[in-house]
Amino acid sequence: MRKLLPFKLVLAILITACVTVNVYFPAAAAEQAADRIIDTVTGQPPQGAQPATQPGEPRPQSSITAPQPFAAESVGQHLLAALGGTLDLLIPVAQAQGAPNLDLATPEIRAVTASMQQRFGQLQKYFASGAVGLTADGMVQVRDQNVVPLPERAAVKNLVAEDNRDRATLYSEIAKANGHPEWEGDIRKTFARRWVERGAQPGWYYQNSAGTWTQK
Repeated sequence: MRKLLPFKLVLAILITACVTVNVYFPAAAAEQAADRIIDTVTGQPPQGAQPATQPGEPRPQSSITAPQPFAAESVGQHLLAALGGTLDLLIPVAQAQGAPNLDLATPEIRAVTASMQQRFGQLQKYFASGAVGLTADGMVQVRDQNVVPLPERAAVKNLVAEDNRDRATLYSEIAKANGHPEWEGDIRKTFARRWVERGAQPGWYYQNSAGTWTQK
């Protein structure tokens, strides 16, 4: 007769499988979220907008079958089959929780996005002149104050400081709104890349991965 797996071991395997399924960072969803916010801030029309949900996708069916008479030595096999069917039910649910879109509809995210949108018109000319550039960590920085008229320099520094506060809040709030504060670093990296690829116009300066200023 085959030995059955200890119940506690089976339970531990099941719990571990359920817990570890939904801890990945949804990179594609974060990129879509970044694009939506960048388009709003810069006033660009959305490009290739994705639907908020993915209707009509068939849900995987459970592999659990109706109970059948079995010999004592096959209990372990039937138990493992039942656990496999249970995981078939649980995994789609966990995957659905990491679905194609991140939540951007909180009051905090809307407020900070609106604040950045209002400020962008003031910063835009300084991006164009090269006075201000996009940093490798998703922020902005005064790159060359010498191209800014002396009476405007204090105002430019204030604009940059205010925009950086909003950016830091934005990345943090997106992570918290989606139940994963630990995603903040990954969200920041995603935004840093998309600000350059999507938000920056030709001639704007940005920092590459080595921290060197480069002109787009």
